[in-house]
Amino acid sequence: MATRRPQRRRPAPRRRPARRTPTRRYTSRSRRQRQRHAEMIAPGVGVLVAAAVAWTVLSWLVANWWILIVLSAAATVGGAVWIHRLQQQRAWDRVRQQALRYGLPQLDALHHRDFEYAIRDLMLRDGCTDARQIGGAGDNGADVLATDPLGRTWVIQCKHRKDGDRGSAVGTPDLQRVNGTARQLYGADVVLVITNGRFSTRCAPLAAQLHMHLADRRVLATWASGGRPLWELLPKIPLPRNGR
Repeated sequence: MATRRPQRRRPAPRRRPARRTPTRRYTSRSRRQRQRHAEMIAPGVGVLVAAAVAWTVLSWLVANWWILIVLSAAATVGGAVWIHRLQQQRAWDRVRQQALRYGLPQLDALHHRDFEYAIRDLMLRDGCTDARQIGGAGDNGADVLATDPLGRTWVIQCKHRKDGDRGSAVGTPDLQRVNGTARQLYGADVVLVITNGRFSTRCAPLAAQLHMHLADRRVLATWASGGRPLWELLPKIPLPRNGR
């Protein structure tokens, strides 16, 4: 008998990998183009939306015209009330300023910054409508600036003493400090140092030499508790700029 030869197995056919569909990629150039296109469209869309809203509101107001009359009347009344209250407040402020009085115990009890505001308020009372407090860091020796009704510019340095005339005396360095800046920086006509305390004996001769003015506790008491302006209480005040 003839023997059968064993059949050789054919190798299984290799499967080809499935083709992948290439993913579409946008280049940086195409992204920039799309971004520019969106930026160009956005303002136009905004204008169209704003126009649509405006047209809707306008149409509604035309259909309801009486609301415009009501709103106009309400605005007129509200404006008149606001103006009236503002005028009343200003009138009250003038009355309050004209009636402003301070006693020495009140001034002694103030903080040094509040003392500066009190001096400002007294200048306002006397008709210095632009009086303002500027004391603080970098004030160059000036605590209150004011222009009196006769056109003179006042530069005032305020020296508060908690113990009044029992506290330390105001010395010449305080005068020299404000004198060095009052006229050069602020154009002062009147340079004044005022205190609720006292001045050292060397201050009066120096003030006369520098053409400055001093207001001690006695002058302050007369001014703060009375109705006379400060320039009527101090000697040798410069003539007004307008020559009156």
